[in-house]
Amino acid sequence: MTGAEEPLLLGVRHHGPGSARAVRAALDEARPDVVLVEGPPEADDLVGLAADEGMRPPVALLAHVVDEPGRSAFWPLAEFSPEWVAIRWALGQGVPVRFIDLPAAHSLALHTEDDSEQPPDAGDPDTGSPDTGSPDTGNDVRIDPVAVLAGTAGYDDPERWWEDVVEHRGAAGDAFAPFEALGEAMAALREAYGDGGHGRDLVREAYMRLQTRAAAREFGPGRVAVVCGAWHVPALRRKTTVAADRALLKGLPKVKAEMTWVPWTHRRLSRASGYGAGIASPGWYGHLFAAPDRPLERWMTKVAGLLREEDRLVSSAHVIEAVRLADTLAAMRGRPLAGLTETTDAVRAVMCEGSDVPLALVHDRLVVGDVLGEVPEAAPAVPLQRDLTRLQRRLRLKPEALERELELDLRKETDAARSRLLHRLRLLGIGWGDPAVSRGSTGTFRETWRLRWDPELSVRVAEAGVWGTTVLGAATGKASADAVEAGTLAAVTALAERCLLAELPDALRVVMRVLADRAALDTDVGHLAQALPALVRSLRYGDVRGTGTEALGEVALGLAERIFVGLPPACAGLDAEAALEMRGHVDAVHQAVGLLGELTPPSPPPSPLPPSPGDSGTAAARGVRTRWVSVLRVLAQREGIAGVVRGRCVRLLLDGGELGDEDVARLMGLALSRGSAPSEGAAWIEGFVGGGTGGGLLLVHDERLLGLVDAWLCGVSDAAFTDVLPLLRRTFSAYEPGVRRTLGELVRRGPAAGAVASGGAAGGPGGPGVPGFAEEIDVARADAVVPMVRLLLGLSTAPESGVKKAMGAGVPGAGIAGVGIAEAGMGTGGDGTDDGNGDGTDDGTGDGNGDGNGDNGLVGVAG
Repeated sequence: MTGAEEPLLLGVRHHGPGSARAVRAALDEARPDVVLVEGPPEADDLVGLAADEGMRPPVALLAHVVDEPGRSAFWPLAEFSPEWVAIRWALGQGVPVRFIDLPAAHSLALHTEDDSEQPPDAGDPDTGSPDTGSPDTGNDVRIDPVAVLAGTAGYDDPERWWEDVVEHRGAAGDAFAPFEALGEAMAALREAYGDGGHGRDLVREAYMRLQTRAAAREFGPGRVAVVCGAWHVPALRRKTTVAADRALLKGLPKVKAEMTWVPWTHRRLSRASGYGAGIASPGWYGHLFAAPDRPLERWMTKVAGLLREEDRLVSSAHVIEAVRLADTLAAMRGRPLAGLTETTDAVRAVMCEGSDVPLALVHDRLVVGDVLGEVPEAAPAVPLQRDLTRLQRRLRLKPEALERELELDLRKETDAARSRLLHRLRLLGIGWGDPAVSRGSTGTFRETWRLRWDPELSVRVAEAGVWGTTVLGAATGKASADAVEAGTLAAVTALAERCLLAELPDALRVVMRVLADRAALDTDVGHLAQALPALVRSLRYGDVRGTGTEALGEVALGLAERIFVGLPPACAGLDAEAALEMRGHVDAVHQAVGLLGELTPPSPPPSPLPPSPGDSGTAAARGVRTRWVSVLRVLAQREGIAGVVRGRCVRLLLDGGELGDEDVARLMGLALSRGSAPSEGAAWIEGFVGGGTGGGLLLVHDERLLGLVDAWLCGVSDAAFTDVLPLLRRTFSAYEPGVRRTLGELVRRGPAAGAVASGGAAGGPGGPGVPGFAEEIDVARADAVVPMVRLLLGLSTAPESGVKKAMGAGVPGAGIAGVGIAEAGMGTGGDGTDDGNGDGTDDGTGDGNGDGNGDNGLVGVAG
């Protein structure tokens, strides 16, 4: 070193690339015999792993209490962190490196619930002072040192000041000058602000002084280099006695702690993540540190590459112009070099055409970034973590910081194993993957997951280690315990579903035992209705995954029967809020019964009802459907049942073909008669056509129902209309805009339009009607779609007057006339009783006849 009689104090900004470069230059110049780094001394045995080829920053030291893994703290290090540069330099030179901060055993014990989101030594965004809820020391102001210095220099942005003074500083000159200048500035701040509101610093700095003295005695005062937050430099220079420092440390609480290396991400280094020493732009800082030259040009090239990947037109000319604009902005603003602000403005103006949408992508992917570090296999890990790592490799599921979608086909062995792993981890509270809606298929053999690995999941893995040493064993233990502690019947059935998805047969036996006990004692129909859907879904998943579900089938049938018995009395005397909740239960049970009827549970209980012709499945399944239909009929017609529930039951019966149009019109007429309160009528309408269940289209295509609603609404008194308006607005606002517009047109044009819309003869040809609901086909409009139809059918040339040639003979009054596409020989019959015939003569494909019968036209295809 320089022959100085004092240790070399290198005050830095955590995660600052300028500080990192300066530290490397100072160490190259000083050549110390030992390097001391701010960090927990328990990591001394792990520091050698930083030289392992498998160690790729960003990484973090993780410390946690042995018996309480959730009580943990991280010490993140990036490639551009000064501490990481110092560690790598020492290991490369064969020089000892030691951590000198307060041990994690003490800092974890001092860690309170109020600062549970901050690591005990997490520095502030600028110079390393902690942000951890310190004891009251008489100074209530928690300062940001860099912000104070920037304001003193006349800057309103601390980041800009730091860039101009440190990041844009050239490499030439005295290697120790920046540390001396920053140390003097921090000394002035400490003199003015004391501990700056961070009272725990006094304890930490006392421990650092003791460790520095010990190293000076061992290697000599002039042979020691200390890398720490610049905020601590004045305190380490302060002359204090050993006794005084030890007095500050006397009586500190202590816990038993373990420590290891874990992967970290640039996103978690960002200030937005809540990390106390976070920075706003880790990706940008990493680029500045790694770029050998021309950092601005290299950055713009990265941005152009990203935007090209997103199919945006960005050329080399854009890159050149963006560099020029950034340099010009820097000169206009009096900055030595273009910083992140100038580059962002240039990218927005040149490459993003003034739009913030692509700029947000640049910020997310490059300015912050999704880099995920790696740690070597030699790093200590709990047994559960090792088993998870083994499964990840076997199933080729690499943890990644960038969120991605994973499509699984459960018919494939590897994909099924991946699904089991992800479901087991979710049971353990390790949210590596979240289920998503499948795009290509809705079948049960398909699953879609969104995967993203966050560093905190390493803590969740350590916490889950109390349940077992393998993923299977831990998930089984956790599910069994959750079943015993579940507060509701629905929670138990949901857990049964998750056990089937995760394929945990041992846990499922415990869950089924608890489920049987809870179901026998629970008399609340709402609880039973909430529990049934998850139970039926479990039967479905078990069938797909080849899991035995005999016990689940028996419980589901028994649960359904109890719901059928208890639902009618439970629906009486409900207020508006409870009625809406009960409507949701009815919908859930209806869906579950429909699915239950498709399944074939083994050994079903005998059904007292005779089987219905044409039903599929077992007698028990047919009995369940029949019983449910009878319950819906009772609810639809019984007085005293809430209107929203009655209306919903009528709709379910109509959709299932159990009620005809005349019956529905009669029940609606009764519900909307003058003898019923307007509020009950509005609630009935909401139940029948509300909730986004396609009720709007039902009114569009059924003039009688629309006429009943319209007539009822016209007859509501002014006073009552104010009361029912919120219900009606809630009902009709759920419709698609096109449906609302069509309904408005139908009502505005009166009953004749409604008749035309439904295919009746009212209005006659050429009469007023709603567009799209005329009595006859608009040949010109129909001809316009022929080219697209031919394209879809793979046919090249268009036929002569295609639609005219394909038209069949339709009798007026029969609704939409029969239409035949010549090449396909297709004829379509409309509503009513007349036939529509399409004579397909082109390509010799034959005749297509559509026979319109009753309410639904049939389609005939020939050839």
